[in-house]
Amino acid sequence: MPNKQTPSKTPKETEQQPKAKRIRKPATEAQLNNPFHGVKLKQVLERLVAHYGWAYLGERTNLRCFIYNPTMKSSLGFLRRTTWAREHVEDLYLDMLDDIKDEKEEEEAK
Repeated sequence: MPNKQTPSKTPKETEQQPKAKRIRKPATEAQLNNPFHGVKLKQVLERLVAHYGWAYLGERTNLRCFIYNPTMKSSLGFLRRTTWAREHVEDLYLDMLDDIKDEKEEEEAK
């Protein structure tokens, strides 16, 4: 049997296809008003830990990933797999944002 070889493409042939640019749509009003718009779960957890600390998160949520040997990696893995726990942490994040907003308003009023 004869050895059939596929013709190789020359560099010019492979460069002819321009790379498609990804066109980004501007954010809608609803997206801009959503406190989770553009915020990843890791950022949410980092902000909660910085604001409250692991001990408070463990007391408030009663999640083992916050109580026993808490780490970012284990907590993120659990929260990504468990919808109810992630929703609980997201609610806590919204409470934190409200607390921060209230503190700023009180400072401005003084």
